Amino acid sequence: MSNLGPESSDPSEGRSARVDEDLPSKTPPGPDGLPVVGNARSLIRDPREFYDKLSEYGSVVGYRLPWMEFCTVLHPELIERVLMVDYERYAKWGLEDFGGEFAPEGLLLTDGEQWRRQRTTIQNAFTVERIQSYGDTMAQGATEMINGWDDGEEIALNQAFSKLTLDVLTRSLFDLQLSEGSDIVTEFAETLNDRGSIDGISTFLPMWVPTPKNRKYKRVLSEFRSFVDGLIDERRGRADEYDDLLSLLLAAEDDDGNTMSETEIRDQMVTFLFAGHETTSLALTYTFLELAKEPSVRERLDTEHDSVLGGGAPGLGDLNNLSYTEQVIQESLRLYPPAFIMFRKVTEDTELGGYRIPKGTRLTLPQFYIHTDERWYDAPERFDPSRWTEEFEDSLPDYAYFPFGGGPRHCIGMRFAMLELKTILPIVAQSTEFELLSDPDPELDMATTLRPAEDIRMRVSKR
Repeated sequence: MSNLGPESSDPSEGRSARVDEDLPSKTPPGPDGLPVVGNARSLIRDPREFYDKLSEYGSVVGYRLPWMEFCTVLHPELIERVLMVDYERYAKWGLEDFGGEFAPEGLLLTDGEQWRRQRTTIQNAFTVERIQSYGDTMAQGATEMINGWDDGEEIALNQAFSKLTLDVLTRSLFDLQLSEGSDIVTEFAETLNDRGSIDGISTFLPMWVPTPKNRKYKRVLSEFRSFVDGLIDERRGRADEYDDLLSLLLAAEDDDGNTMSETEIRDQMVTFLFAGHETTSLALTYTFLELAKEPSVRERLDTEHDSVLGGGAPGLGDLNNLSYTEQVIQESLRLYPPAFIMFRKVTEDTELGGYRIPKGTRLTLPQFYIHTDERWYDAPERFDPSRWTEEFEDSLPDYAYFPFGGGPRHCIGMRFAMLELKTILPIVAQSTEFELLSDPDPELDMATTLRPAEDIRMRVSKR
């Protein structure tokens, strides 16, 4: 196990360091890099191998990418400091420095008072009561998807789940059925991931550099925003006829009676249309990939579904009895966290793990790496849902598992996503079996989300 810092292995030391206190003189150690590009080539060549190398330096490690200083945090207690304890020192940061922010006024990228105001409004669409009311829509969507498959048909599972979760999202949160409009949402998701993929130096170039990826991204983003503006225009003036997130956004007022700007409303829609379906569809895809590879896990899951559900869709009263189903989901999110890495930007010189972290440093909090650290998980690369016992969870550090982030900025749609996973997984599993036709260990593309580089192809067998 690596030390947390140069002077102490206690992560709580210096936990509440103030600006006026003396800060350590040492900055985090890390690998040497090349002029200009820094460590970009090593990261691009093999991200996991790169993080293996970083971990040799400790739990707080510095490195460089073009024009920026980075620091990765590889210990759960230090991640908790960043996300929970001292979160005001670590601002949200994503693609801004590359000019690639797709919704700068949306909840995902705003900070401070604007973020708090937006979150308060949007939280009203994610109360327990509202989320529970979405269950029927989720079940209906899953059933319609299955009914559209022929026995023996070959499908791209990732594409099927993407279409399903987008349909569920738009029906539940926006009372919309996109039909043909879903194409631009899907194209934008693919283009955004392609732009952000760690597959070449062009990823780190500013948006004004006219690379093919940049030009396509700008075009598709413009089309996507125009599409969303059209949805908003159709609803405007009729918001009181609906009871959904879009109507909440249109009607929201702050304490001074100010409403959300046109850009804010559009960027909330853009954010949820992308992030609200992409992550859940990937979680379903990876779960069924592993079930196709692990017949013993599938058999135990089928036994639970037969016992609790008897072929029916899960109701709210059934969810607490689907304990193994939840373990399967937890294990899938551990091995394949769709939001696989988090970013923060240091707002003032501070201390972390015994090191000075200069203002402006970018932090990475890599779920994909922490979730497979052998310090916290036995046989971390193995898909083993049975590891998720109550005793194991009690022994696990809080931020050794954080697929939905953490702290005040944890994923606002977490309960929605978990209900969707717990509803759709049993419905699909009880109705179908899948024969895996593509690579059982697909290459994963580390982009905006953790995507399979190629389609996950399955043959459907109706049960």
